[in-house]
Amino acid sequence: MAPPTRIGLAGLAVMGQNLALNIAEKGFPISVYNRSTEKVDETVQRAKAEGDLPVYGFKDPESFVKSIQAPRVIILLVKAGPPVDATIKTLVAHMEKGDCIVDGGNEWYENTERREKELAQQGLLYLGMGVSGGEEGARNGPSMMPGGSYQAFKYIEDILLKVAAQVDSGPCVTYIGKGGSGNFVKMVHNGIEYGDMQLIAEAYDVLKSAGKLSNEELHEVFSEWNKGELLSFLIEITADIFSIKDDKGEGHLVDKVLDKTGMKGTGKWTVQQAADLSVAAPTIAASLDSRFLSGLKEERVKASKVFSSGVFGDSSIIVDKQKLIDDVRQALYASKICSYAQGMNLIRAKSVEQGWGLVLGELARIWKGGCIIRAIFLDRIKQAYDRNPELPNLLVDPEFAKEILDRQSAWRRVVCLAVNSGISTPGMSASLAYFDTYRRDRLPANLVQAQRDYFGAHTYERTDVPGSFHTEWFKLARQSKI
Repeated sequence: MAPPTRIGLAGLAVMGQNLALNIAEKGFPISVYNRSTEKVDETVQRAKAEGDLPVYGFKDPESFVKSIQAPRVIILLVKAGPPVDATIKTLVAHMEKGDCIVDGGNEWYENTERREKELAQQGLLYLGMGVSGGEEGARNGPSMMPGGSYQAFKYIEDILLKVAAQVDSGPCVTYIGKGGSGNFVKMVHNGIEYGDMQLIAEAYDVLKSAGKLSNEELHEVFSEWNKGELLSFLIEITADIFSIKDDKGEGHLVDKVLDKTGMKGTGKWTVQQAADLSVAAPTIAASLDSRFLSGLKEERVKASKVFSSGVFGDSSIIVDKQKLIDDVRQALYASKICSYAQGMNLIRAKSVEQGWGLVLGELARIWKGGCIIRAIFLDRIKQAYDRNPELPNLLVDPEFAKEILDRQSAWRRVVCLAVNSGISTPGMSASLAYFDTYRRDRLPANLVQAQRDYFGAHTYERTDVPGSFHTEWFKLARQSKI
């Protein structure tokens, strides 16, 4: 009979298994449970094979719950939505007041808030905890974003501090805030991830299509980029991808991968929340649109035949390969700053709306390790918010402002080359438009507002006199023609 364990984990797909082994490896005996029992046996066998780790498997919910020392903490890693509710219902039947459930999935933040209130009525505590890093992060140290009951966080804090990725500034975990803040922050993290991946894909497309770089050259370029300002997990794995040969045929595997991107919903939620909060997030939105368009593979193949007789781009353009590589590097970095700025502004807007009191610099810190968007320049983001916690936008931080100004010429050259070559760069173009819009003290929005007043009497404000005004534009226009 196993001794009472310190913690439990229900849901033993890839992430669940790896997180359970991570927790056990850090010295915390853990009970595991899964609805399909073969996953329980598989996890226990892995634990034995990986050093006889203290993982104890249970095949019925009651014995699983009872095996954990009180107050019990159980982490759920099951599919978001109804499966979480069903699992909670199964477990709660055997839990006692003071026990705690931690949902480690990509859940919609309002579901977390609903569950926290429902379980509080039964005397149970609840945390919604974003976990980033994929299976490798779960096993060796993820970035974790717990939000909800602070008391519940204190129950599990010592475990999380050891299980999280470790960086120079400490473990990549912190108490995010009340309610569904942990899930919301993880959702926006994923939205930033969408933008990052799209921008990297565009850099690849420009280098390959306009610069004619081979996969070997792309591997060298991305490997070199990963030593400088772009050093990050996504740049590192991109370099690796270009080096892999196809094991089922000639050439490189990347060229055989179908150009049709999947998604699980967090990027879509991010864009919807940006719209609801009136926060501009064009880079993230462009990345989502690109995934939608990639899904139209059959339509795109047919469209390519419809337009096969057309000439797209200027064939006389001569490209200096080394100059292009340097320009694309600078354009990618400047575009990334815009993408992260949009994500941070979205988090701040939600924090203000909900009264969460989120600390943006601390979020940048816990993303430095373990997670998919980990990157060296997150240090710079943390420093920017440390310098000015009320910073309205990363673009106006003195250091980031200088970096964008230093790179804007290269950025514009890349976008112009792409347009003139018939290569779509929606993320880079959206980032550049975001910067060019944000930096101007006057926009053509005055005309849009005049149009709104003309057809809908929506009124407008003036630059020289306070108050709201309405003009009978139609009448005045007709009078002037008489």
